[in-house]
Amino acid sequence: MTRYFNTEGRCKPDKHYMVPLGGRLKAIKEQYVDREKYFVINRGRQYGKTTTLMALAEYLRRDYIVVLLDFQGIGSEEFANAQTFTRAFTEEFLFAFDNAKMDTAEKERVLKPLKDFMESGTERTMRELFASLSFVCSLAGKPVVMMIDEVDSASNNQVFLDFLAQLRRYYLDRELRPIFHSVILAGVYDIKNLKLKIRPDSEHQYNSPWNIAADFDIDMSFSASQIREMLTEYEAEHHTGMDAEVLASELFQYTSGYPYLVSALCKIMDEKLPLQEPFTVGKRIWTKEGVGQAVKTMLRTRATLFDSMFKHISEYPELKEMFYLMLFQGEKIAYNPYNHTIELACMFGYATENGVNVNVANRIFETRLYNLFLSEEELSSAMSRKAKEDRNQFVVEGRLNMECVLEKFVTHFNDIYGENDRKFVEDYGRKFFLLYLRPIINGTGNYYIEAQTRDERRTDIIVDYAGEQFIIEMKIWRGNEYNERGEQQLTDYLDYFHQNKGYLLSFNFNKKKETGLKTITIREKTIVEALL
Repeated sequence: MTRYFNTEGRCKPDKHYMVPLGGRLKAIKEQYVDREKYFVINRGRQYGKTTTLMALAEYLRRDYIVVLLDFQGIGSEEFANAQTFTRAFTEEFLFAFDNAKMDTAEKERVLKPLKDFMESGTERTMRELFASLSFVCSLAGKPVVMMIDEVDSASNNQVFLDFLAQLRRYYLDRELRPIFHSVILAGVYDIKNLKLKIRPDSEHQYNSPWNIAADFDIDMSFSASQIREMLTEYEAEHHTGMDAEVLASELFQYTSGYPYLVSALCKIMDEKLPLQEPFTVGKRIWTKEGVGQAVKTMLRTRATLFDSMFKHISEYPELKEMFYLMLFQGEKIAYNPYNHTIELACMFGYATENGVNVNVANRIFETRLYNLFLSEEELSSAMSRKAKEDRNQFVVEGRLNMECVLEKFVTHFNDIYGENDRKFVEDYGRKFFLLYLRPIINGTGNYYIEAQTRDERRTDIIVDYAGEQFIIEMKIWRGNEYNERGEQQLTDYLDYFHQNKGYLLSFNFNKKKETGLKTITIREKTIVEALL
């Protein structure tokens, strides 16, 4: 069977194109499992947790007995009380233990205490369950490692916290009573947040029964070099003529290595782009242009990951407010692990932190958020209406006339918002430009914001339209010296993108300002500056 890019469930190297996991598995084994750590793998949706757990289980079997459970196999009604939970857990544990590599007689001997517990007619308690598990671990010929996937399926259940409390008790007493060598829990929500859901009162917020857990610091995102290795395997089978290193870098720029996004873009390029113009007439798919088209396809397609993002944005208004301030007003949000909103954003995988500030996790998420916020205002926006009315003026013979876009934007903005105060323009000016731009390029082009240049003073927008790239710097006027520095920065940026022409959109609050467009040349680069 021909291998393919998989975005649904577990990935297997014999069926799917995958990044190499060997380095990650080795690090988890040596840094955590061999050191008898109990820990949680918390990552966002579709971040490769299940694939990693299953690969790790196989990797560990030579040295350990591995019991891999999935809490999705335990129904919510079975978390109702200790009796129903212990029975369901025991059934899942016995089934998972069947994968242990030992002969049948040995397996029966090791599992006898747990089967006796299961078959006893007495009322089953959590304490008795763990006494039986302790016997199993004492009889096993190798150390036992327990993994539980989808552990956050147990949220809102006090009985699960009692389960964790017993794990903690045995962990602390394991010199006296045998128990699991290592325990690995995997899910989106961390244990502290599970506790918050059950007991939201402040005195219990950080009193987790899982305070024995080691911090899990292994990077589970894909690096550009790992993506390149996956593409090299694909190229060896398909002979597309791609430059795997260039393509890997481009995919990483858009995704920051978020596993689902990388695989989904590759899947689009492999399966969908061959059916889309202009690629149906022989244009090469595995190029930067192909990546851009795959991004555009992804951004207009519904996916479970994006559904979850919008659901969380709706459930947590403070999360929405934080992203809005970051994206439109250039606010620098200082990272604080004890800020609940920041903690949620990072836990869900929508944001990352660099030790100083919080950033949106990748360009795809950022553009999705921009599109969400802009679409909520588009119907009532006078700027959007003007852009739709003028759209035919901006695209001539399939090419976008960016000078015309800027010229018309200056006119409309001054007509509609010219009398507003400075703070209004500083807070909303850039949003209005995006509201104006989006209907013009929608369906044919994409845009993204360069996160490292987005602050309260300047923002760089990169627009891709029909194979052409436009670099636009938006900034607040801070005087001639600052403006000249901005022109130099834009020139350097054009060098980086191998462009000879760039655009500067300046919001100027001087009473004697001149509005309109002017063209200047700096270091053989043409800069069209629009002044408002």
